[in-house]
Amino acid sequence: MITTELPKEMSELYKKAQELIDKSRTIKIYTHIDCDGISAGAILSTLLDRLNKPHEIEFVNLDVLDNVKLEHDLTIFSDLGSGQPVDKYATPDTNILVLDHHPPLRNLNYGDDKLYDYIEINPLHHGIEGSYYVCGGGLCYFLAKEYGYKDLSWIGVLSAIGDMQNSRTGKLEGLNKSILQDAIDEGYVKLIENDINLYGRKTRPVFVALSYFSDVNLPLTNNQNETLAVLDSIGVKNKDKPLSLLTHDEKGKIFNKLVEMLSKALPPNYVQYIPKLLIGDSYDFTHEDSASFLSDASEFSSAVNACGRNKEEKVALGILKGDRGETLDLLEAVSKEHKINLAKAIEKIGENGNIIELDNLQYFDGGDIKPEIVGTVAGMVLGYCNWKKPIIGFTKTDDNNLKISLRCSKLLAYAGIHFGNIIREVAQELGGTGGGHSVACGAYISADKKEEFIQNFNERIDGLID
Repeated sequence: MITTELPKEMSELYKKAQELIDKSRTIKIYTHIDCDGISAGAILSTLLDRLNKPHEIEFVNLDVLDNVKLEHDLTIFSDLGSGQPVDKYATPDTNILVLDHHPPLRNLNYGDDKLYDYIEINPLHHGIEGSYYVCGGGLCYFLAKEYGYKDLSWIGVLSAIGDMQNSRTGKLEGLNKSILQDAIDEGYVKLIENDINLYGRKTRPVFVALSYFSDVNLPLTNNQNETLAVLDSIGVKNKDKPLSLLTHDEKGKIFNKLVEMLSKALPPNYVQYIPKLLIGDSYDFTHEDSASFLSDASEFSSAVNACGRNKEEKVALGILKGDRGETLDLLEAVSKEHKINLAKAIEKIGENGNIIELDNLQYFDGGDIKPEIVGTVAGMVLGYCNWKKPIIGFTKTDDNNLKISLRCSKLLAYAGIHFGNIIREVAQELGGTGGGHSVACGAYISADKKEEFIQNFNERIDGLID
């Protein structure tokens, strides 16, 4: 049974974490650069503001934590830390709190014999899957809830959507469901059940949104003229309106047409997943302008991710902490620049024709594409490639290592393939690090291990790809 309540032992750890915060005078937060990490940092920073606790916050990639110096009474790691040696330089005067949902290096009782306070709250220590039932932002929300700040629950929902916690069923489950209910009860979230899974449901005309459908290459994928023709053929008149403003009848026509098209395009063993691919819950933030991209959890999370990908995390932090003035203008500018960078990167890959297809995977060399966006680029390029195979993008990091990003159709995840686990194993065998979700994951390896990685990964998934 999937629990929606914190296990007793986990609740006790939150009480200890509260005591640790209360006694600390100086606090430093390290958090990840993606939507989940930025959301987690925003919840923690807002909490500490309300407690009148001076603090610093730094947004980092995982590799920074290999040699992190601890110079505050309390150092908090959110959406990271469990898989890194964060206590390498710990002393009796430097305490540690980890709030992370990724696979942990240390066991639940690791801190029992330490000369400093070490608390790690990780759902995996309590039998709760961290890929689908709670993420970093959710874990930080439960800490805020310990203080009674349930109004921050909407950021917990945002972090879950940004972290694709709903990718398995199209719904928020487990502890995420509890956070969602708090957000609904507090009046911050409206749940739209069984909506059509199309990105841009608030801001894109439906014919544009449909043209971005890329889990399977359909005739309308990347073809707005074909999309318009399809909508005409099924009698959808409001083609220029976003999905959220279409009638129930119009949505039904679109759903039925997509089912028809997918049934023809998919191998028989994938047909069973069509409803899951097309239908899922949507989440409106009721405290935002209903016409704004900030009112839809999916679009809001993309904007936060854009900030992380362009090293503008503080802009997203300001938005999440309530700034809707100049910071909102900055957010829109970052999002616009992000889209331009993505378009240039995709054009470059297309011009070079350097997508190489092997038996079980396809990959490209990203050249000078920024490491922060190569994953997003891979996901967008997938719409032009063989959806039956994952696509991997390589690009160099500042220290001349390789950043690897993988994306795949959700259908492969529905069939039981977890590429996050596979990429972690392959990278570790080559002296690197990696991990992530079933449909979106990544790794870091030495540049001279590239060919070996490709060969090993291709062999590892042999027999898994249909």
